[in-house]
Amino acid sequence: MQRRNFLKSAVLGSTAVMAGFPFADSEAAVPKLKITKVRYYNAPGYNKPLFNQARGIVEIETDGGIIGIGEGGSKDTIEQCAQMIIGQNPFRIEHIWQNLYRGMFYPPGREKLHAQGALDMALWDIKGKALGVPVYELLGGATRDYVECYATGFRASKAKTEEERARDCIEAGLRAYRIGPTGGNGDVAFDFYDNAKKTIEFCKRIDAAVGGGGKWAVDLHTRFDTTEGLKICKALEETEPYFVEDIVRSENPDVYKTLRPMTTVPIAVGEQFGDRWDINPLIEQHLIDYTRVTLPNTGGISEMKKIASMCETHYVGMIPHFTGPLATATLVHVLGSSSPTRCLMELGGGEPERPAYFNEDLVNFKNGKLYLNPEPGLGVKFDPKKATFVMEVASNTQFPHPILKSPDGAIHNW
Repeated sequence: MQRRNFLKSAVLGSTAVMAGFPFADSEAAVPKLKITKVRYYNAPGYNKPLFNQARGIVEIETDGGIIGIGEGGSKDTIEQCAQMIIGQNPFRIEHIWQNLYRGMFYPPGREKLHAQGALDMALWDIKGKALGVPVYELLGGATRDYVECYATGFRASKAKTEEERARDCIEAGLRAYRIGPTGGNGDVAFDFYDNAKKTIEFCKRIDAAVGGGGKWAVDLHTRFDTTEGLKICKALEETEPYFVEDIVRSENPDVYKTLRPMTTVPIAVGEQFGDRWDINPLIEQHLIDYTRVTLPNTGGISEMKKIASMCETHYVGMIPHFTGPLATATLVHVLGSSSPTRCLMELGGGEPERPAYFNEDLVNFKNGKLYLNPEPGLGVKFDPKKATFVMEVASNTQFPHPILKSPDGAIHNW
């Protein structure tokens, strides 16, 4: 008995020394901390050129001096969420997530989920830093040595044709090269029939260029109606692409009940979706082969891990949409500690972004693959002097919403 107590105290003591914080008592496993401030910054040079994807940087500060960082949200959504977490214990990550999700009368829309995802990232970063371990260790430890990547465009190539760029991409070690449909740019009217035909021809040229074998994929960008989308899929079945993405618009996921039985191409959907309730019908009914849900859009690391479990249960792969540089670094922790479900990460231009406000080595990228970062927390350092300060929240809302709890303290909808 004495030996067991000694070993327990030794383990807890070593963790305390490693984290650099005293424990309130010998039984505590983590230091006692409170959230004191939340700051929000704009990412310099990012002006949402293609889609309304926020790229703000969030800092959550604690009374112990540990600061966690996240990415996503807008000023208004971050401000509302931040006012709900001041004074909270940052280690109660799931509890905070549930309060943010259920703590107002209306369920959060996808914009608020984006902010919640940024804050959730920062909370996991705090916990990893406090315990001196990388986030993937907190999520169960590494399940793979690296995460394969595919390229949307390939900046490193000096080639003048898309076929040559695709070949260069594969030779550089990336798993696949993704292309988009023809048309849809500028003020030229989009002819569905003509662009469906040209897209099929384009895909076949890329397939020949890379030698087949699923070394390419196509995103139809929700541009086509069911008739043309299905026509493209049927024509591409013999080429066996890695996946065909967003065949039709995303407002009505039930359309895949019609599409799925009519084509054998691997289907990927979800980059415009949010939490698990958004994507669940497509996963549960086996209407897709890959989810494209991503960070911070789902609501954060906490939610992404739950979606990963859903995917494992239904044999669906994960191919998260790329968003920002910190989200990319965070996804490596999530996918690198998830089940052996097939997964792939998207890199715009074929390489990770390395903005000046983050450390140069925020990700470990070699030969087309992303490797786990063993540094504490997310392993990313943020320099606020190189970003644009927007606001700081240091107090709770003046108009708190009632919180409904069960007798055991769990949060319920009000």
